[in-house]
Amino acid sequence: MPGLNLIVAGADGSRLYAALETAMAAAALGQPARLFLQGEAVALLRAPVGFAGDAARVAAGQPDLAQMIAEAAAMDVTIIACQSGMALAGMTAEETGPQVRAGGLVGFLAGVGADDRLIVY
Repeated sequence: MPGLNLIVAGADGSRLYAALETAMAAAALGQPARLFLQGEAVALLRAPVGFAGDAARVAAGQPDLAQMIAEAAAMDVTIIACQSGMALAGMTAEETGPQVRAGGLVGFLAGVGADDRLIVY
């Protein structure tokens, strides 16, 4: 089955949230899903994880960003933090959380199959 590969290319929490929703929907349909946080997007993983839209989402009965990351990982969505992005954010791999692994864009793209989909948020 073709996989879904998502790149979050900026430090915008609403885009990360939407990418997580998309990855989780694909995983629920049995499709492999991978999410790559590129550059400044890695800073969204800094503890405590959250963004300006969390309060409204929680008030509407939806999970916050930290819960979305945990739920996506529980659904076997692979979450990869850009190594260069970690350097930009002054973060280490340990600071991105246990659900996230470090990697590079070349390695991420090498894992995209010929029939896979690639979406950039």
